[in-house]
Amino acid sequence: MSSSLHPTVQAVTDRIISRSASSRSDYLRMCEQTASRPRGVDRMGCANVAHALAAVAPDERLRVLAPRSAHLGIVTAYNDMLSAHKPYESYPARLRALAAAEGASAQVAGGVPAMCDGITQGYEGMELSLFSRDVIALSTAVALSHDVFDGGLMLGICDKIVPGLLIGAAQFGHLPVVFVPAGPMPSGLSNEAKSAMRQRYVLGEVDRATLLEAEQSAYHAPGTCTFYGTANSNQMLLEVMGLQLPGSSFVNPATPLRESLDAEAVRVAVSAARSRDPARSFAQIVSERAIVNAMVGLHATGGSTNHTIHLIAIARAVGILIDWDDFANLSRCVPLLARVYPNGKADVNDFHAAGGMPVLIRELLAAGLLHDDVQTILGPGLSRLAHAPAMQAQRLAWCPAASSADETVLRPVARAFASEGGLRVLAGRLGRAVVKTSAVATDRQRIVAPALIFDNQEALANRHRQGDLQRDFVAVLRGQGPGSNGMPELHKMTPILGALQDQGFRVALVTDGRMSGASGKVLAAIHLSPDSARGGPILKLREGDLIEIDCERGVLEVQVDEAEWTRRESVTLPAPAGESLGRGLFQLFRDRVSASEDGASVFFGSQDR
Repeated sequence: MSSSLHPTVQAVTDRIISRSASSRSDYLRMCEQTASRPRGVDRMGCANVAHALAAVAPDERLRVLAPRSAHLGIVTAYNDMLSAHKPYESYPARLRALAAAEGASAQVAGGVPAMCDGITQGYEGMELSLFSRDVIALSTAVALSHDVFDGGLMLGICDKIVPGLLIGAAQFGHLPVVFVPAGPMPSGLSNEAKSAMRQRYVLGEVDRATLLEAEQSAYHAPGTCTFYGTANSNQMLLEVMGLQLPGSSFVNPATPLRESLDAEAVRVAVSAARSRDPARSFAQIVSERAIVNAMVGLHATGGSTNHTIHLIAIARAVGILIDWDDFANLSRCVPLLARVYPNGKADVNDFHAAGGMPVLIRELLAAGLLHDDVQTILGPGLSRLAHAPAMQAQRLAWCPAASSADETVLRPVARAFASEGGLRVLAGRLGRAVVKTSAVATDRQRIVAPALIFDNQEALANRHRQGDLQRDFVAVLRGQGPGSNGMPELHKMTPILGALQDQGFRVALVTDGRMSGASGKVLAAIHLSPDSARGGPILKLREGDLIEIDCERGVLEVQVDEAEWTRRESVTLPAPAGESLGRGLFQLFRDRVSASEDGASVFFGSQDR
């Protein structure tokens, strides 16, 4: 299936391997030393084991203690406030029964918090969102710290949950780990129609009741939201990294196929745990090549810009060093093969129906854009993931990926939507930033316009209500980086800027905050680094300064005389709005967090970048 590797993919991979040699070696050595110990239930004291099994039925205790048994630790992000995680409510009992059917055992090792950016968007809780990733990593480590497990089952889907589970699982890289998705909700009101209704509300054309009815028609059932934001980008990454069953990400909840895939995930985890084969461990699967495959998948699908932060932190958790230049270099050689909202009209159910991940992986392997020589939960070779699941005679079967069933949604490399991926890295006197171009019209990817400066989203909304934004401008939203207020997503501005653009104005955004996978048709230079908390150049901007954004040339510049720019003092931003609603507990994170390009993490990276 695979051809010779594309030279750019090979060059980026070689650079990553070289720069990561020392840290990766240290990580693998740690995992090898941990793996060399006897099984937990054989190694630990009798009182320790008795505590671990006290609540377990007698027959299950026998399975846990049997020689060459497999005891799986379940880490769950279940709550019934997130539609994506509601289906997990019934999973622990089902997974235990499925493990028992394999002659193995499973326990819920622990739960991790899971918050929804869709609920907190534009409000104070959003300032905890990014930091929740590292809390989830810590919670995963606490769950698995009981150290009696031979493998792990990870139940998580949404924005910060999967990256947090990955970072936490990396600390137990000697174990085999399988991620178990729950699938997206069925399609409701289209994402395009939902977005249009939001803009009409901003323009005063519909009332709140009409908007709420539309939103509830879009978000209407258990399962993941259907647009291609960070949650569904997570699922793509897990498949292309070989940590999730092929074609399993976008199968709807509570269907026969979903239930069969759950059973297969347990079977695979039990098999890997019994084998004690180091090649099937998390540490060996999440390799330099797997991380490159993840970046390629992100570009080929126009995935979430949040992963220009998350993937850096995930990679560092396993001793691998990547940066935005790696993303940018790969973007130049990876074609865009999928059009899923906000990069198109289709949703993830349409993407799955068109062939989904198996077709995508097959196409990218055939073009030499993915590494096939990787380990996966199914064994060696990413080509194992280019198979689609199906029910045949009431049994799970695997079929080699066919051609796309809908080329308006998913295309072969030969007829790609664009010759390059949908991401650019910009640089200039304002610092470095990321732009997701896949949803932005080509004629909107360059702008020179005056800066209008805001310190929060509400300030921009107020000026819009006053009728003061009917012009060309670049909105500069500062004080939104990880060290300022936790780097919230800033979608409250999206309907306003989108409506102004539809009225014919040329508008764009520059910010040290985030916009995520739902960022759409408005040009947005985000994750600006260094950020405001580090005294970044964004603090030297003044209202009316001409800002240039040019995605083709990779330029983010201010058209101010160099001598004047050098003389300018940085402004002092207002103090954060408050410490209420949990924000006060996260001051230690704000003080410790690294820069965006270092993963915005309290664990890894330079604090001074």
